[in-house]
Order: sequence, then C-alpha cells, then structure tokens
Amino acid sequence: MSQQFTRPEMSAHLQSKNVQSTREELIQSVSKYAQPEYQKAFWQISNTFVPYLGLWALMIFSVLHGFPYWITLLLSVAASGFLVRIFIFFHDCCHVAFFPSRRANRILGYIAGIMTFTPFEDWQRTHIIHHSASGDLDRRGVGDIWTLTVEEYLSAPRFKRFIYRIFRNPLFLFTIIPLVLFLIIQRFPSKGAKKRERYSVIFTNVAIAAIITVMSLTLGFQNYLLIQLPVIIMAASAGMWLFYVQHQYEGVYWSRHQSWDLTRSGLEGSSYYKLPKVLQWIVGNIGLHHIHHVKANIPNYNLQRCYNEVSALQTVAPLTLRKSLKSLWLNLWDEQRQKLVSFRSIRLLPRRKSQITDN
Repeated sequence: MSQQFTRPEMSAHLQSKNVQSTREELIQSVSKYAQPEYQKAFWQISNTFVPYLGLWALMIFSVLHGFPYWITLLLSVAASGFLVRIFIFFHDCCHVAFFPSRRANRILGYIAGIMTFTPFEDWQRTHIIHHSASGDLDRRGVGDIWTLTVEEYLSAPRFKRFIYRIFRNPLFLFTIIPLVLFLIIQRFPSKGAKKRERYSVIFTNVAIAAIITVMSLTLGFQNYLLIQLPVIIMAASAGMWLFYVQHQYEGVYWSRHQSWDLTRSGLEGSSYYKLPKVLQWIVGNIGLHHIHHVKANIPNYNLQRCYNEVSALQTVAPLTLRKSLKSLWLNLWDEQRQKLVSFRSIRLLPRRKSQITDN
C-alpha cells in the first residue's frame, strides 16, 4: 500500500528526501579521503615530534647554562607551535583518523594527550558529543564555548550576566580560561564520564606527575616551570582561539533542535579559516573545519586535497585572519536576526524580567 500525503506533507516529505539525498551525495564524495595511511602519519610524527623534543633539549640547555631567559622564551614560541600541531594529531586519534589501526590511534592519543595535558578517552567522549550537537541551540554545553542567546542573557540575573561578560572578555577567554581548562579542569573526569573515561584521566594525571617528578629531580622544579609554562600557555591560548573561531564568527549557523540540520551545521556552522601556508601547516589544516564537520574521520593530511577536489566544499566563504578578529566582539546569539551580536548592540533593549537597563 502506498503512503498517502496531504499537499503540505508531500512538500515537506520531498524536501526532506532532497536534503537527505544531498547529504548522502556529499558524504559519498568525501568518503574516499577518510583513509588513514601509515606512511603519511609517520612522516607527520617525524616532522613534528622530533623538532618539538629538539626544542625542549635546547631550552633545557639554555636554562641550565645560564643563557638569557629571552632565548628560552624564543625557543618556547616555536615549541608551542609544534605542541599545537601535536594536539591536532591527538584530535585525529580521537576520531580514529590518524592511523588505519584503532589501537595505534589509541596509543598515540594517550601519548599526545599526556604531552598536551589532555586525557584521551574523556576528551574523545565530549568531543564526539560536540560533533553531534554543534550549532544546535537546544543541545549546548558539552565540548563547546559557553554561548547565550540574547533572550537568555536579558532574562538572566545580574550576577550571571556579570560572569558571562567576564567569560566572554577576550583577555580572560584566551589567557586565563585556557590555563584553567588544560591545567585544572582536565585533571578531573567530565560530567557523565564512565569507567573507561575516568581511567584515562587517572592514567594521564599519573603520567604527568611522573614527568614533573623526573624533571624536578634532574633539572629542578623551577627550571621545569620556566620551560613548560610558556609553552603550555601559548599553545593553550592558540588552541582556544582556533576552537573559538571555528564556531563563533559572522554568518555562523545556529538553530533550534526541531529545525537543526547536520549538514548545515558542518558547512555553515563550522568555519573555513583560511590561514597562511605556514600557519596552516602548524595547525594541521584544522582551518578546513567545515570539511571536518561534514566527515570527521578524514585525516588532517587529507583535508586540503579533499577541499581541492570536491567543488561543493569550495562554496563556503573563507574566513580570513582580518575577518576573524570581528569574532572577538560577537558574544550572543540573536534568534530574531539569526546571527551573533555584540553586547553593545543590545544595550538599549529592556530586561525581560528585571527591566533593568544594561550598563
């Protein structure tokens, strides 16, 4: 028996089928790039881990032999770039995308996680939730940047508005928050973590403690901090900026759950952050984030080729470095205008409950 539709239902049904067909075609066109290769993976390990460890050796030498500290700091700038790149490998491992082997991804994921102060399987769980809910206003709060709608902000108590303003302040968001996240929050299991995820946190913490102990006994704790702190501060801040600008920019897509679309959340809710070639290499092509949210298990080393060869991905307008700076002042999602807006743009709007004018 054939299914019967009214005219409006038929229109909605056909539209749904068309969207599904379009998504299936897109996934099919990018799937061939989701093939990890050992040769490319090991080449990336050699051109990243070796220089990173070499820079650490030079920093240790400079500190122990009394060189001016600015030399150590210059070396730490380069080291922080390589640490960001190591985190991209960690990220690929979380999607089982770096190596063809699941076990190899897990091993490297744990190693890179210890180096970046991030528990592999606990972060993996929250990041997968982020992928399944990115751009969905009704499923915010796991693995994303705290974002309120205009209505929520105007209806919030004064103290919550105050805390939110501090959190969204660029100086706080890209200096204090990254340190708190990587050094403190990630030392504890995330909400909803199960035994496997809790174990990954414990294992990572023990490994970090062991490294700090060995470094303290050999170099001295102060010398270890003189090397490690600048590296982790710069790498964490850069990582926070990258994650922020991937989903917080002018023209981004957000929607309520009933009308949320997975493909749109990838192509329109994740940026194509077009960076200079050197920076693109350092961040492991993560600027091609719209592709990553269409097909998460494409290795970082295949993203550029995927972009070059799939025309549908080239329709996304690139976000340049200059344009991305505007994102610093986009703080709230305006559901009426369907865009991110600044605090200043809503100054004259009345409070929904308290009716207190915003200062």
